[in-house]
Amino acid sequence: MDEHQYIGGRVGEAVREDLKIVPRTSWLPDSTFRLLREGYVFISRGCDRAGTDVFRTRLMLRSVICMRGEAAARLFYGDEDLTRVGAMPQTVLRLLQDKGSVQQLDGALHRARKAMFIRLLMQDEAGIARLTANFRECWLAHLADWVERPSIRFSSAVAQVLADAAFRWCGVPDDPDLRQGSTLSEMVEQAGHFGPRTWRALYRRSVLESRLEALFHAIRAGSSNVREGSPCDVISRYTDEAGRPLTGRVAAVELINVLRPIVAVSKYIVSASLRLHQNETWCRLFEAGQDDLLNDFVEEVRRISPFFPFVGAVAKRRFSWEGYRIDKGQWLLLDLYGTCHDPRLFFKPDVFRPQRQLTWQSQPFRHIPQGAGDTARTHRCPGERITVELVKEAVCLLCREMEFDIPPQDLTISLADVPAGPRSGLIFSGVVRKNPQ
Repeated sequence: MDEHQYIGGRVGEAVREDLKIVPRTSWLPDSTFRLLREGYVFISRGCDRAGTDVFRTRLMLRSVICMRGEAAARLFYGDEDLTRVGAMPQTVLRLLQDKGSVQQLDGALHRARKAMFIRLLMQDEAGIARLTANFRECWLAHLADWVERPSIRFSSAVAQVLADAAFRWCGVPDDPDLRQGSTLSEMVEQAGHFGPRTWRALYRRSVLESRLEALFHAIRAGSSNVREGSPCDVISRYTDEAGRPLTGRVAAVELINVLRPIVAVSKYIVSASLRLHQNETWCRLFEAGQDDLLNDFVEEVRRISPFFPFVGAVAKRRFSWEGYRIDKGQWLLLDLYGTCHDPRLFFKPDVFRPQRQLTWQSQPFRHIPQGAGDTARTHRCPGERITVELVKEAVCLLCREMEFDIPPQDLTISLADVPAGPRSGLIFSGVVRKNPQ
């Protein structure tokens, strides 16, 4: 196809010279400090100032076009002429994906390796059930410790539960040098930050990567046994179309890309806990066995909660979109949080309404807390199913297996913090096991 193909037009149609110019929203040469100040609402506020769903600015002195809404989601998650390569700042890339990962591949290469993750995270019914069971077992094991303490910081506690369950499920040997849950938590917490803590997280990730790389060499040499069908086993045996296995380093990267997102589910579980605290009726319903409402509750938690604010892409060629010219090499950002809070797409978007009856399969370009489009064919996160299952299980555990108090504390959530959460970390006190064995 011609490099000037017009998206939405006829194949080969040249990009017109009368296209609209993407508006700027500020006279400032760079908006990095505004982004740091506004966080999750940076793109939405920029769009509101521009009176459109797209605007141009600079971040870290780099030209960027920011966009929100359904049409923008279709562009990001439906066009082969966008790439994720070069779309993240290096610190974010190293903490959340790393070089050589599936997210850094395009086209057929991306889809081939993505299929491995889809099998593990979406299609393996027994494996998903095993992960949920591991999570429950780890939660109850930690609960025995929580009841002995005057209070716990729930955000940290549930992240450790998730890490324990993830390492066990993935088949990582029971070795403290390998099962570094705090390292996974640091990757998530520092992804939106810069400074000494971020560099510490990067260093700790590199150490874990090296140790997991050695684990994969041991698995392939037969000196370390892992459960057949576990993520460690599947990743170690993966080969591309040419029959080549992943290098040990890339295998370690991809294993971390299974482990770390599971730990990140703690953000949704904390948010779900707050919703249960703010409206105890929901907890009473789930305590009484109203499992038919769980999915609606959890999907609304995902929609309304601040998770990761936006995703990036880079144009591989020049094209036009919605009447705007997009040049080759242009950096683009899609507003995930703002799209999920757009009043044109969701009635009273800042109101928690499980009655919306959302699912991760429906409204693929509106309900996009973890990305848009079709999981098998685009860059949409393959972990949404296990995310929903884990949060549902957490809600059941909170409502049916334990009692606790939430003492006075600072529960405010600053949208300038990425990732966001209650300032206190959500303190539980007086934890009691409801059904002690």
